[in-house]
Amino acid sequence: MTGEEKKSAATTIELATPAGALSPAERESLLGGACHDPHALLGAHPAGPEGRNVRVLKPFAEGVRVLQANAVFELNSEGEGLFSGIVPGKAEEAYRLRVDYGESVFELDDAYRFLPVPGEMDLHLIGEGRHEQLWDALGAHVRTLTAPDGGKVSGTGFAVWAPNAQGVRVIGDFNYWDGLGHPMRSLGGSGVWELFVPGIAAGHRYKFEILGRDGVWRQKADPLAQQTEIPPDTASVVGESHYEWADEDWLRRRERSEPHREPQSVYELHLASWRPGLSYRDLAEQLPAYLNELGFTHVEFLPPTEHPFGGSWGYQVSSYFAPTARLGGPDDFRALIDALHQAGIGVIVDWVPAHFPKDAWALAQFDGTSLYEHPDPWRGEHPDWGTLVFDYGRREVRNFLLASALYWCEEMHVDGLRVDAVASMLYLDYSREAGAWHPNAFGGRENLEAVSFLQELTATVYKRVPGVMMFAEESTAWPGVTQPTDQNGLGFGFKWNMGWMHDTLGYLAEEPVNRRYHHNRMTFSLMYAFTENFILPLSHDEVVHGKGSLLHKMPGDRWQQLANLRALYAYMWAHPGKQLLFSGAEFAQDGEWSEQHGLDWWLLEHGEHRGVFRTVQDLNAAYRARPALWQQDFSGSGFSWLVSDDADHNVFAFVRWSEDGAPLVCVANFSGIPWDAYRLPLPWAAARAGWWNEVLNTDAEQYGGSGVGNLGRVTAVDEPMWGQPAHTVLRLPPLGVLWLEPAVDDTP
Repeated sequence: MTGEEKKSAATTIELATPAGALSPAERESLLGGACHDPHALLGAHPAGPEGRNVRVLKPFAEGVRVLQANAVFELNSEGEGLFSGIVPGKAEEAYRLRVDYGESVFELDDAYRFLPVPGEMDLHLIGEGRHEQLWDALGAHVRTLTAPDGGKVSGTGFAVWAPNAQGVRVIGDFNYWDGLGHPMRSLGGSGVWELFVPGIAAGHRYKFEILGRDGVWRQKADPLAQQTEIPPDTASVVGESHYEWADEDWLRRRERSEPHREPQSVYELHLASWRPGLSYRDLAEQLPAYLNELGFTHVEFLPPTEHPFGGSWGYQVSSYFAPTARLGGPDDFRALIDALHQAGIGVIVDWVPAHFPKDAWALAQFDGTSLYEHPDPWRGEHPDWGTLVFDYGRREVRNFLLASALYWCEEMHVDGLRVDAVASMLYLDYSREAGAWHPNAFGGRENLEAVSFLQELTATVYKRVPGVMMFAEESTAWPGVTQPTDQNGLGFGFKWNMGWMHDTLGYLAEEPVNRRYHHNRMTFSLMYAFTENFILPLSHDEVVHGKGSLLHKMPGDRWQQLANLRALYAYMWAHPGKQLLFSGAEFAQDGEWSEQHGLDWWLLEHGEHRGVFRTVQDLNAAYRARPALWQQDFSGSGFSWLVSDDADHNVFAFVRWSEDGAPLVCVANFSGIPWDAYRLPLPWAAARAGWWNEVLNTDAEQYGGSGVGNLGRVTAVDEPMWGQPAHTVLRLPPLGVLWLEPAVDDTP
């Protein structure tokens, strides 16, 4: 207790002069929850030349006293938790409240004596849908405000967008989840409601209680919450970050980066099941070292945003600004990102603006109306997923999503956003039967509002956070996904190449003897490889829902399955485009992935699985050291076929070029038998090349292969072949891939 409070406590208690009662309408709106301006009825207001009328709403209180500098005044009860009285002093002068609940007495500041926290510029930008740091204006924030008398008061400011509500209250563990005593103030046409509650610190749980136009109260989690309870509990948590970042060097390098011309080898994982039981802090200790051991340049997290159903792996998001509390708090998540950056590893997160779940405590029917979701059920629901679709034409909803994307980039320091299910956003008839969708204004199937939103999203993220990457999971032939927005493209930096993935896995699922009939599935990707900036994904989607593991997609016995997998990886790493591999695939996970079971780490104790692990290590090391494999991924100048039509032998060969003309040759034999004396054209004559080194052979014994190869080198014969100036004769291993590059000198 401060000295002033001790003095007040020792002062004689006086009875406040009775104040004029509220009108029946005012009383009904205040107690019924439909009052848009409770600050006009509560708090201190002028009452004549020498006094002020103090009115307080404290449900279940037995009495309330006003503590002033030189006196204590007992307020008069008006019933139903209302207390009031006229006491000496000006309205703006300092006072505190002593609230008596019988067994407990609390002293506190009055919440209804402060000006709104969101400023005029905040409200203007929110109304325009242009508040790019919306998380600073809405949500719950620990603040220290200046009271009307000039004193400093600490507490939490709450603000929420609910434009169609009759009234909004804040409820939490600080008021026994009864919002009657904490009605919020409407800030006019912005649709924002706010209240500053003194004395509320970080860690308190809360929700918003919203009275809809239908007269129904709904308890809702905060859409802008930056911290949540651990599911299945659903309350928001007042957060306050104290994290001190140490990745300044990384961020400076990121600003100068050129992602399209740099190596990008991505390891995708589900945080909660990578090694079950690890927290964010545990992951910060273990994950960077593991990724560096494997040589990946980036890691991609399945959505880290909070979600009620763990089985959705984060793809049904309930909190777009909060990392899941299952693994720790927001600062713990920051520590994980920081540790990865300090280890030289970029961080990409999956981000889900395509849909959200229907949980009654979350975004659905937030203020009793279709606020975040499109009001037309033919546009506002996903029939496949049982989820709701955002109203991309509503500026406040676009602002909400855009701010979420920026939050993860700016506040959480992530290096890239992989936007999930873009195709479902682009097409009005996505997964809908004929007659179950409405065309756009021009009679087409394109969702013009979603297209506009995606263009605004990519342009704004690039503008505000230079060096951050934007990825689209887009599974159709929509033109210009990675074209700039000023060229009518969507503006993404990269697009997942789902066609390559389906064709490649389809080809490899065939027995080698039958692959000759499917040869074109492997060459087709080069017909369009440079139309977009592609990522080659072998993602979680390919090892769930009964699809089995990558290993079990391969035909043959266990040796053949492992050989096929090693060959797939080497072919993929050499193919134009960046690459992504889901966790577990690096050591040939045997069973289908389960978020409950996690990965079969014990397989690393077996030599053949350790061999796949070593293959990935060596692929990443060779890849990162050779600009030919990444400098010109998105230009036809970086690729040339050497052998594209040898279906009878199941052989493919091509050359990748660096910008300075250095080649790397990839030769793949997807036949089950070796080919001796195989003649292969080479892009350099012997006068320049002479010997070519065998950079990598997936059939090497150290990987678990049979050891068929070329003793580490082949020689180039200075005789043209198939349009190339030279050729060589080599042994092709069964179900194997070779990488060749010119030797530094001509010495055998």
